[in-house]
Amino acid sequence: MDTEAFLKRIGVTGYDGPPRLDGLSELHAAFVDQVPYESVQYQLAPGGPLDPEETAKRIIAWETGGYCFQLNGTFALLLTELGYRVTMHRGGAETPTRAGDVDASHLVLTVSGLVEDPDRVWLVDAGLGETLREPLPLEPGTAYQEPFNLRLRPSEKTDGWRLDHDPRANMVGMDFESAAVGLDAFAAQHANLSANPDSPFRRLASAFRRKPTSVVVLRSVGLMETYADRIDNSIIENPTDYFAVLADVFHLPLPHLDTPQRNELWRRVWSQYEDFLAKQTS
Repeated sequence: MDTEAFLKRIGVTGYDGPPRLDGLSELHAAFVDQVPYESVQYQLAPGGPLDPEETAKRIIAWETGGYCFQLNGTFALLLTELGYRVTMHRGGAETPTRAGDVDASHLVLTVSGLVEDPDRVWLVDAGLGETLREPLPLEPGTAYQEPFNLRLRPSEKTDGWRLDHDPRANMVGMDFESAAVGLDAFAAQHANLSANPDSPFRRLASAFRRKPTSVVVLRSVGLMETYADRIDNSIIENPTDYFAVLADVFHLPLPHLDTPQRNELWRRVWSQYEDFLAKQTS
């Protein structure tokens, strides 16, 4: 990884020193604010790199964000090169329509060995889209990361942990194993989720950005931003505005897409919205 270029891409300058909590928190907050969780990349072509170095090159070039395997894989590589002790874990996210089995459909990170307390372990997750802005200590307890309340507790599904999400979020929670694994543990799920036409990442173009005090989400052409005191919703009605939102709100200018590809992407996301409306009225 070109570490200097990646730090510049996420807006972190002058980073130096041993692994500390303030440095880890700064990197985490910058990463989730500047690199979107997104499935736009899977709308025109199936698949995509799992390799963290290849993903990092695309992020630096402003071509893509990623989803959990890519984002946490790349973040793990960045942290490792900066001297942090990073461990990968198998996880699974629960939504209103998905049970959330711990089946390696989500990649989770923990970090230890920080200067302040080398034995303390921290949950680090840049790949949940609408959840963590900063690390959480891996111990039972609650936390408020505006605009959401979060709770961490032992998992009832596996020998590991459960993160309960705020009721206003789309995700109900996430469970993960304590056992350490390598990136290859996620290869089969990545191949399926990124390439299978029936995968939710292929069927719906979405993007998430975890801002300092809000979470902004784009699903097809529906834009939603959740604050502590309100939720704003709007519909993007033309391609000019759609690509402006991707570039300005989600840091996805997509310089590698030509005009025919952009036209095809717009047709696809608008069709997804029409399908949604049809289901609402059927």
